[in-house]
Amino acid sequence: MAEQQKKVQEDVNQLRKVRREKLADLQSNGKNPFEITRYDVTCHTADIKEHYDEMEGKQVSLAGRVMQKRVMGKASFCNILDQSGDIQSYVARDSIGEDAYKDFKKLDIGDIVGLEGEVFKTKTGEISVHASSIKLLSKSLQILPEKYHGLTNTDMRYRQRYVDLIMNPEVRDTFIKRSKIISSIRRYLDGQGFLEVETPMLVSNAGGAAARPFETHFNALDEDFKLRISLELYLKRLIVGGLERVYEIGRVFRNEGLDTRHNPEFTLMELYQSYTDYNGMMDLTENLYRHVAQEVLGTTTIVYNGVEMDLGKPFERITMVDAVKKYTGIDWNEVQTLEQARELAKERHVEFEERHKKGDILSLFFEAFVEEHLIQPTFVMDHPIEISPLTKKKPGNPEYVERFEMFMNTWEMANAYSELNDPIDQRERFKAQEELLAQGDEEANTTDEDFLNALEIGMPPTGGIGFGIDRMCMLLTNAAAIRDVLAFPTMKSLDK
Repeated sequence: MAEQQKKVQEDVNQLRKVRREKLADLQSNGKNPFEITRYDVTCHTADIKEHYDEMEGKQVSLAGRVMQKRVMGKASFCNILDQSGDIQSYVARDSIGEDAYKDFKKLDIGDIVGLEGEVFKTKTGEISVHASSIKLLSKSLQILPEKYHGLTNTDMRYRQRYVDLIMNPEVRDTFIKRSKIISSIRRYLDGQGFLEVETPMLVSNAGGAAARPFETHFNALDEDFKLRISLELYLKRLIVGGLERVYEIGRVFRNEGLDTRHNPEFTLMELYQSYTDYNGMMDLTENLYRHVAQEVLGTTTIVYNGVEMDLGKPFERITMVDAVKKYTGIDWNEVQTLEQARELAKERHVEFEERHKKGDILSLFFEAFVEEHLIQPTFVMDHPIEISPLTKKKPGNPEYVERFEMFMNTWEMANAYSELNDPIDQRERFKAQEELLAQGDEEANTTDEDFLNALEIGMPPTGGIGFGIDRMCMLLTNAAAIRDVLAFPTMKSLDK
């Protein structure tokens, strides 16, 4: 096996050597492709295929990568790949000229060319371009994977996404859809009167979520900073300042593990709306998801890993207490003490820590027995206060808060609150978080004095929500792992 791999590598090295020799020959003859600065493109390959009736017989100019080449004497065929797909071109010596045809025959798979010609159909009915000129725009000095096997090594696909995009059209389609999803979100929110804003990534106090931050050092100030773990606390400052509807789509960073749904840097969208509550956020979420699915996919019914989910129907709304009762038979309203909660956890083999309170154990029951059933879009409402340090208490029931999480396909897709705007209560919540931090909880928040000062200035009643954009993209593109929707996921260095 090792001998075979060595032979393959020797062959590849020889092919690379030949390509460099071809480049040197071009350069010595005044045809250096790297000196070309532009090429005028009039259409993409998909335009020609989708609108053939209008395009037939017309002259077009397109550019892309040579993916196939079949030389047959005085006439040849090649396939050109651009962002929208690929198309066949018929290249005849009599049409492009003898010298140009000689240059064409020297082209390698992977070379980038500009091509002009007339749109037509071959005798077999394939839409093609009859080339009148073909020009080398960039020389490929590396060897692409063999076409029919493609780039299938998952680790290599993530490390060399540029090759993955060339070789696998479904990957290219995923990232085009991702871009359209984010554009659709923006259009919807802009239409609802939201302002898109930007807030700091480097912060002295990383709050707004339960996560361990990355730390870095700012040389100019000789001061340690953290990378943000959420967008919340700065966006709320803008609400205090009188911007009534704000949102941000941006990277956040959490120093945690890697798995099919987690990457240490990911895209979060958070929005805040004055004068509404978590019920308003539920309405907005339903409408936003339907809008995006319809606009990007053309349907509100999506299929993920063979499971159909209907975004067109009203999303189920259920409290966490009722959800746990539904799937375990336990009515948490009858659990009066921490000791009772611990006994129930032991009976049901739910692991907990000494620091966990009654509300924490309810959350652990929900994770253990409920999440796996939440396939269709579901809002799980009214969380225990212990796991919601930035949320308004429910009037008349201070053990719970006005919060919901949206679930689909058993995944948490969004997290929303009626935002806490009482600075005195907020200080007490921060104090409780500080105590957890002292007990070893690395994900607990620390007190943010400037944020408390903003709340003391006065923040109106506000609804807020955070959406995991990457998970949304996974569901809408039927991607198996978060790395499949991140162009450049975090990878361990090869030399480690």
